[in-house]
Amino acid sequence: MIPRDQALAGIRTALERSRAVALLGPRQCGKTTLARQFVPPDSPNYFDLEDPISLASLDQAMTTLKELTGLVVIDEVQRRPDLFPILRVLMDREPLAARFLVLGSASPALLRQSSESLAGRMEIVRIGGLTLKDVGMEFHEAHWLRGGFPLAFLASSDTDSTAWRKSFIQTFLERDLPQLGVTVPMPALFRFWTMLAHYHGQVWNAAEPARSLGLNESTVRRYLDLLAGVLMVRQLSPWHENLKKRQIKSPKIYFRDSGILHQLLGIRGKQDLLTHPKCGASWEGYVVEELLTSFQPDEAYFWATHAGAELDLLLFKDSRRIGVEIKRADAPRLTPSMRVALTDLDLDRLFVIYPGERRYSLAEKVDVLPLSCLTKQTPEMLR
Repeated sequence: MIPRDQALAGIRTALERSRAVALLGPRQCGKTTLARQFVPPDSPNYFDLEDPISLASLDQAMTTLKELTGLVVIDEVQRRPDLFPILRVLMDREPLAARFLVLGSASPALLRQSSESLAGRMEIVRIGGLTLKDVGMEFHEAHWLRGGFPLAFLASSDTDSTAWRKSFIQTFLERDLPQLGVTVPMPALFRFWTMLAHYHGQVWNAAEPARSLGLNESTVRRYLDLLAGVLMVRQLSPWHENLKKRQIKSPKIYFRDSGILHQLLGIRGKQDLLTHPKCGASWEGYVVEELLTSFQPDEAYFWATHAGAELDLLLFKDSRRIGVEIKRADAPRLTPSMRVALTDLDLDRLFVIYPGERRYSLAEKVDVLPLSCLTKQTPEMLR
């Protein structure tokens, strides 16, 4: 088992300050493994709602849960949304007898239910798969190719990893989404998901995929929101500055897991990836996810103007404005776009992330950082 120190620390911190924590993420991303490091599965405080025995034991949920003390784990909580009002009552007890860690596949319905019943009581922690910091820089090429889902990354070969990801996508569409209450026909959503892979790293425009699929733009938008809601896709919002320039106002689309992206693009191995037209966009999205997980900004955006100036990431952290450019190049150089972003956005610092090995300066407030900086205990951008 690969240690996931950052995820564990985040859950532990949330549990210390909140009466309940919801650990949300897609199926097979490692939520259960993390939870079992807090409460063993054979404990009377552990309930897996896909286990008929656990499910039956919560038929009288108030009677069962009110006697428990310490930390209580409820896995796959979306199967019993009726538990949330009961948890609210138990969390309001004084003195507080138990705290709750609930696990679930991310869904708008689950988030809405928890926010209505447990407002001010439950903290939400979202996780994905294994990160670059988890696996180590020596495995970054396999991690980029296969993605962060543990069983995909740890497969004995690229062929086995491909087979797992193919099965995951099929199961996710045929079983997991319907269990979350999604009623979109599986073939339609699969076609849209596959088409969306070709928009990875691009500004979203609903018109073209709507025409290609024979759907209206509002339906296509609903499909996109659905995939974003289950943490498969990230919609990175644009930043608008008060400038005398026309600025992009549509979100950028990124797949959160590079392995799922590559599966839908038909990329099966390293050579396929390096020669694919989406190689640069894939690496950009991979770094975006790793950076946001490692850096934990307060807010994150991208910025672009119709005149061509752009910034891959605009991060707000501790009242600072930090710009990030992602370049898959041997020796990135200062570009006119970077100069415009520094001035127009009044950046405190601008960092360029690249796949090289050394750090160097391009100009005042502009530094080039190797990808390995994201594996440090304290990211260099925080220093």
